[in-house]
Amino acid sequence: MSNDTNVDDPPEDAPDAVPDEDQPAGQPERQGDQSPPAEDGDRRNDVDDPIDEFEPVSEEEDDDDGIETVDDLGSTVEVDPGVEVDEDIAEDDLLGGLKIDSTEDIEVPDRLVDQVIGQDEARDIIIKAAKQRRHVMMIGSPGTGKSMLAKAMSQLLPKEDLQDVLVYHNPDDGNEPKVRTVPAGKGEQIIDAHKEEARKRNQMRSILMWIIIAVVLGYAILSPASMLLGVVAAGIIWLIFRYTSRGTDAMVPNMIVNNGDQRVAPFEDATGAHAGALLGDVRHDPFQSGGMETPSHDRVEPGSIHKSNKGVLFVDEINTLDIRTQQKLMTAIQEGEFAITGQSERSSGAMVQTEPVPCDFIMVAAGNLDAMENMHPALRNRIKGYGYEVYMDDTIEDTPEMRRKYARFIAQEVERDGRLPHFTDDAVEEIILEAKRRSGRKNHLTLHFRTLGGLVRVAGDIARAEDREFTTRDDVLQAKKRSRSIEQQLADDYIERRKDYELQVNEGGVEGRVNGLAVMGEDSGIMLPVMAEIAPAQGGGQVIATGQLKEMAEESVQNVSAIIKKFSDVDLSEKDIHIQFVQAGQQGVDGDSASITVATAVISALENIPVDQSVAMTGSLSVRGDVLPVGGVTHKIEAAAKAGCTKVIIPEANEQDVMIEEEYEEMIEIIPCSNISEVLDVALMGEPKKDSLVDRLKSITGTAFDQGAVGSAGGSNPSPQ
Repeated sequence: MSNDTNVDDPPEDAPDAVPDEDQPAGQPERQGDQSPPAEDGDRRNDVDDPIDEFEPVSEEEDDDDGIETVDDLGSTVEVDPGVEVDEDIAEDDLLGGLKIDSTEDIEVPDRLVDQVIGQDEARDIIIKAAKQRRHVMMIGSPGTGKSMLAKAMSQLLPKEDLQDVLVYHNPDDGNEPKVRTVPAGKGEQIIDAHKEEARKRNQMRSILMWIIIAVVLGYAILSPASMLLGVVAAGIIWLIFRYTSRGTDAMVPNMIVNNGDQRVAPFEDATGAHAGALLGDVRHDPFQSGGMETPSHDRVEPGSIHKSNKGVLFVDEINTLDIRTQQKLMTAIQEGEFAITGQSERSSGAMVQTEPVPCDFIMVAAGNLDAMENMHPALRNRIKGYGYEVYMDDTIEDTPEMRRKYARFIAQEVERDGRLPHFTDDAVEEIILEAKRRSGRKNHLTLHFRTLGGLVRVAGDIARAEDREFTTRDDVLQAKKRSRSIEQQLADDYIERRKDYELQVNEGGVEGRVNGLAVMGEDSGIMLPVMAEIAPAQGGGQVIATGQLKEMAEESVQNVSAIIKKFSDVDLSEKDIHIQFVQAGQQGVDGDSASITVATAVISALENIPVDQSVAMTGSLSVRGDVLPVGGVTHKIEAAAKAGCTKVIIPEANEQDVMIEEEYEEMIEIIPCSNISEVLDVALMGEPKKDSLVDRLKSITGTAFDQGAVGSAGGSNPSPQ
């Protein structure tokens, strides 16, 4: 920045000021800021202001803010100490031993960082990053607390480092406005003093103008021959004063960042922001000459990177930013300052470029797993090199302490909404049961709090609509039906339609037809029949599968064909095996969880042995015939029960993941299997032929089955289908 900005001398009656200091007396020592105090305190550029100092905040006012420092962090946050906890029953109690009548008895922490539940590693990293001013990238599923942690970080940063940023007119080059930073709160005083000075100057100019006009008109009146000339001269004088007065107005600076009323460090959510909103912009001026133009410094607009100076810049779905924007963001991170210019080449603002504007922010980038694919490698490297990367957990171990925290989560949601009635103890228990079920793992709780919070709000809305004082368990049960996802609603609709058209068979025996199970979306099961037919080959025998199969599903069919070739007495070189996924729909079939379904259908068709249609199944299959674990077993079992099946086959390794609703427990029998022979023993009908087939299969691949080689889920990756 140059240091030759010329601004008129301040008026003599400018307010008295307190001497400016880099660290005002009575304020705590700055934490986590590695910049020299002299640089950050006041970026002057030799710009004289009518008021050059500011009144520091007193200790009493600072204490009233109630903002705690980073040194106060890290303590364990407990449920209200006044609530009794029965440790004797805590292990088996859904409330973790809490003795409460409703969530009204639970105290909610004030700080966001203390409200975070389950993400202990991420919480610790946020605390460290706030103290050391490090960047953070959080990767994980939606709704696991990424934005909440980013907001929490802004509450942990020291307030005394905040600054106001002003942009001044540059008399040497109007397209390169000057920039000055001052301590927070001082900017408004400077603006007010400049406006008062401009008002006084305009007043003096107006008085002088009218005196001159009066003299000219008086002379014209005394000289009748010059009357017309005097009127014209008065008009010219008025125009001259009118347009030259704009220069005085241009001396008033433009405050683009105002932190005077900020109680905590700024938090800017730049998710989905375009280049101008993120990096700053200069507005277009349609009147660029003739004295009607707007001074360039008045058209400067700050970006999120400038507003978050000394605070937190949060960018979710970081991969959605275009590459050029990511490159500029990378520059801003490295330099700690970034000049503002017009982002559109067709705008007059493109000709304007300010001096570098401070943007010393902490960046918190977030996204799903695919966010890393389209992220600029250098930007990720910069975050990793100067900060932390953390993966957000989807589930957490179910312990009495965590169940107590989940009860506090419900109290937090009720308090945050402000309109919901508090939840009774049995309603809280039902929510915790749902958290266990949604985790998809035994002895775990889900950390997808956004969707769980949605259930809390729907249940509360139901109770509020009926004007009840508390939300009950019945409200939660009703909310679970009302808050079904679109996928679940579609799945239920498909089931009903198939019943109408007899596409769903759940009794008797049929050759080559098996009731498979799949998952729509994340939490919706559906029954998907698979049919197989054996036909003479016109050329070499081949396996033909239809139903919009995707890559993983096609590979699973090839794995199944390896097992069939190994055990079958039929010469498959003369046969075509046709496999159809009935009514798979436009979305097709993905994943390998239909492997045992395909294998059972093909074996049934080859051997002419009927399949029990009251049985549904899901499971992956290795080339040696071992049944491997898959995902979504709870939702698939419930779908089978809804469809009228009485038995369901699942991988033995998934037995611990089953957490179905109570209403389905009496409707269906769950049969875990570890290999294909066990699956066929349950699914096929016709004892003599079935027993012979199963015995033959065991004799061929018996060593793998007898040893239980792959009965565990150790090296497998559960499929979502």
